Amino acid sequence: QVSLVESGGGSVQSGGSLRLSCAASGNTFATNCMAWFRQAPGKEAIRVAAIDSDGITIYANPVKGRFAISQDNAKTTLYLQLNGLTPADTGMYYCAADESRDRCDIRWTFRYQGQGTQVTVSS
Repeated sequence: QVSLVESGGGSVQSGGSLRLSCAASGNTFATNCMAWFRQAPGKEAIRVAAIDSDGITIYANPVKGRFAISQDNAKTTLYLQLNGLTPADTGMYYCAADESRDRCDIRWTFRYQGQGTQVTVSS
């Protein structure tokens, strides 16, 4: 079992930055594929970024060049650096984890998910 707890969200102005964290506890061997998702009211969820246990990363097109996903060496904390924020980036950001690395680059189904941290960007 893995527990995921996100933090670091907040309210910023357009152009600002935030760094989100996702602390994993429990069976951290279950973090071979981790990802960030964003859900905004009235909008489809997007898979913002993902990283596998080899450090291979993939990003959604709207965030490429602005966001960066990373993990600490122990793979117990997942990060998402958000730069150049715009109002379109507003939403609840969730982290997710799974033991399997299979299709980490495209998967949407994860065994574990956190409660989310809210990011609000004002113009």
